[in-house]
Amino acid sequence: MRGATRRRYRVGQNAAAVDGLAAVTDFTHEAQHMLRDGGNFHWSTVTLLGLCLYVYAVEVERRRWDIVLAGLAFWLMDWFNELVNSAVFHVSDRAPLWTVTGDTSYLILIGLTIEISLLFLISGVVFVKQLPEDRSLRILGLPNRVFLVLAFSCLCVGVELVLNAWGVFHWEYWWWNKPFVPLIVIFGYATFFGIAAWVYDMGADRRRQLRVVGGLAAVDGALALGFGLAGWL
Repeated sequence: MRGATRRRYRVGQNAAAVDGLAAVTDFTHEAQHMLRDGGNFHWSTVTLLGLCLYVYAVEVERRRWDIVLAGLAFWLMDWFNELVNSAVFHVSDRAPLWTVTGDTSYLILIGLTIEISLLFLISGVVFVKQLPEDRSLRILGLPNRVFLVLAFSCLCVGVELVLNAWGVFHWEYWWWNKPFVPLIVIFGYATFFGIAAWVYDMGADRRRQLRVVGGLAAVDGALALGFGLAGWL
């Protein structure tokens, strides 16, 4: 009787494992096989890194620390989202909010390639350089900061829609998917552009800017350490 009970227990365990494996989406399985695999490295990544460094070097040379810190705030906000996205996958045991597949030099996290990270490293710099110096200026009746945050966020989601149609960028949940893109606009991108504009508009208040950027870095570091130790990354 005890042997039969143990066999049923093992069968039940195996069935549960198979069911759990089946619950994970196909594109998530594909991303898992690519995750942190250095065998796909492209030398073009080094060139992209050099271009990012050049963008920041120009702003450092001009002593535009407000632009430098705004760009870093944008990038760190993206890392926060990406870390949370990885946690969503492990909590749901099905799929993250977004998953990246396709040809990449290096997949850092389930939804973040090295190319995306380098792009976002300079995206905040590009954005704040478009902000009018006159903060009271209105565009189509909206404060220019609000208008540009929404405009740039919509542009980014538009790119995601194209990547989704090409089958290299995936959404699984109905509430974070087509046609519910306003949620992605607000929480997927507006937070990035919003915090970049906020840090930039602090102007010469360098201590405050450093507190915000340092706080973001500390939160990201804590999440990366905690999730990494838990095996969630």
